[in-house]
Amino acid sequence: MGGQQDRMTLYLGTQSSQFVNLRVTFKNSPIHILEKFAFKDIYSAHQHLLNSSELQECIILQTCNRVEIYGVGPNPKYEGIVNSWSDLIDLPVEEVKNNVVISDGEKAVRHLVELTSGLDSLVIGEDQILGQVKRSLDFSRKNGFAGPNLNILFDKTIKIGSRVRALTGINKGSISVGSMAVNLAYEYFDDIKEKQILLIGSGEGASLIAKSLKQRDIKFFVTSRTFERARSFADTVAGSPIPFEAALEKLNDDIDIVFISTIAPYYLLTYERIANMMKNRTKGLMIFDLSNPRTVEDRIATLNNIKLVNIDQISEIVEKNVGRRKKEIQSAEKIIEEEMITIKEMLKRKSSEPAIITIFKNADSIRNKELNKALSLIGNRMNEKDIKILEQFSYALVEGILSTPMNNLRKEFSSSKNENELINLALKLFNYEKP
Repeated sequence: MGGQQDRMTLYLGTQSSQFVNLRVTFKNSPIHILEKFAFKDIYSAHQHLLNSSELQECIILQTCNRVEIYGVGPNPKYEGIVNSWSDLIDLPVEEVKNNVVISDGEKAVRHLVELTSGLDSLVIGEDQILGQVKRSLDFSRKNGFAGPNLNILFDKTIKIGSRVRALTGINKGSISVGSMAVNLAYEYFDDIKEKQILLIGSGEGASLIAKSLKQRDIKFFVTSRTFERARSFADTVAGSPIPFEAALEKLNDDIDIVFISTIAPYYLLTYERIANMMKNRTKGLMIFDLSNPRTVEDRIATLNNIKLVNIDQISEIVEKNVGRRKKEIQSAEKIIEEEMITIKEMLKRKSSEPAIITIFKNADSIRNKELNKALSLIGNRMNEKDIKILEQFSYALVEGILSTPMNNLRKEFSSSKNENELINLALKLFNYEKP
């Protein structure tokens, strides 16, 4: 289990509460291990964690590359959260401990900020994580699992993630071969949604192509050496499955664009096959060979009306984009450092409110008591209009006396290194009990 961090209490809400994060991600666990930590029923998982692990608020973020629990509680015990996680996924506690990374306080907040900014993703700067965080927040908020503390923290970090992308180039340019190939096809054809597209392959590379096509709402056929594999791929990822031989038949005249991403150790599209096919075709054909080793014979590029793009050409563009994104990391980190200061100040200001409200309430109680005493001494010598003027005066007097010191207290609290001492001093000064 990831080492427990030095606890820096973040003051959230009406009392000092601890912000914690427990996670299993692609960084510390391979995909086949990570999958074991996924919650089958997210709603029940939230309920179980809130009922059994001393958390008052909870948000679960679950994607193909990570499973994370964010929580707030007065003094949450990690053992309790780990045990709850173990119960929910039916894994031994020791296995959970060995894979879970734990952060709390400022380090947990920083992790969330880096996550929404795209610095903690498998693909640096990718935009998808921002939408996933928003959806997790919306789900928890709608079902009452996230309270005022996580709401304010997640709202702020989502805005930071958007700001980082707006002010840097961290998300500019495709950095996966599959998405880059789709981008090139999109730029090449103005009317790509009207084109007939075929995807050959059913592995990880093919899934990246399929997801990119799906994101652009582009329809396509998908085929593999066995139809069952093509159908399973279409069910889980995207595309309309088609038998392999039928797909090759469609190449004769129907298909406009072909994406190939397989691990076949031989040419699927040979020069002879395509040369014979092109004799009868009435339109051109664009082929993207993303296989390694290549499965499209290079000589095909010499045929008329054929545009062949291979993996080496696309990888070169991708590498340039990766380099550009890496250069933007420093700019993103600078923004994050600035925002971490504003987050800490925001949370401190928020935590001063209960004490300030208590002081105002007590002052208002004294105001009301003294007003009633004065009115009883005056008796019937004042009409209703005079009483209203006196009452308004009493409100204005309390507000005028307290507003400046309370605003100063808020400012001091946001920059103080010992918030508890300051708030206790303020309450002692006014002779009130801590809320």
